[in-house]
Amino acid sequence: MNNVGWAFVLTALAGAATLVGGAIGVLGGRSNRRFLAVSLGLSGGMMIYISFVELWPVARADIASAVGEAAADAWVAAAFFVGVVCIALIDFVVPDSPNPHMAESESPHDEGRVLRRAGLMTGVAIAIHNFPEGIATFLSAARDLQLGLPVAVAVALHNIPEGVAVAVPIHHGGGSKRKAMAYAAVSGLAEPLGALIAWAAVGPLLNDLVLGCITAAVAGVMVFISLDTLIPNAKRYEEGHDTVYGLIIGMALMAFTLLVI
Repeated sequence: MNNVGWAFVLTALAGAATLVGGAIGVLGGRSNRRFLAVSLGLSGGMMIYISFVELWPVARADIASAVGEAAADAWVAAAFFVGVVCIALIDFVVPDSPNPHMAESESPHDEGRVLRRAGLMTGVAIAIHNFPEGIATFLSAARDLQLGLPVAVAVALHNIPEGVAVAVPIHHGGGSKRKAMAYAAVSGLAEPLGALIAWAAVGPLLNDLVLGCITAAVAGVMVFISLDTLIPNAKRYEEGHDTVYGLIIGMALMAFTLLVI
């Protein structure tokens, strides 16, 4: 299997992590706040670390080979912020409530219909947010499996609490465990869908300059998601310093992964 095939596999597995979260959400009885805080912080730390330590230098090397050393830094910075702007625009059109990366605590006084609707809206929002993540995972792995694997791991880790966020309100709103897990799984399908569209759109156009710009933009997407969504919502769930511990552990795990892969 070539890199493209493995890239699809990694992207699909990263998206399937929402099903793992769905299982945790319905089998655990209720959402574990500390689990969510640590896992969101962990994913944020992994994404921030790989963006600046691995993706940025790789993007610069590719771009430098196409435009020369003198202009490479400007190209990388521009592409990075293009990625930030693109994901910010996507984030802007997604409803603020419910937050797609935050599981709502169930209340015995809430109506089941309200909870089920919250779960469905969360699933839609997560699918929209997962689309660019699927593109990022696929293109990273398609250009270099050693680069794409840690990206896929980081994305999969933060897809787990997203699956919890979908499954918990649906299940506690009266939906069956099977239904709650199914909706969590469907919300992750946007990632392999994003991969398919990315390959159809840019696959024939790939060269060093395009690859470098895409890699830098992917870094921008991951940093924005970490700072705008993962870390703030981890802080809402934490007890003590759970978010910081998750961030540091995530960075350490990513550093170890990059060293051994």
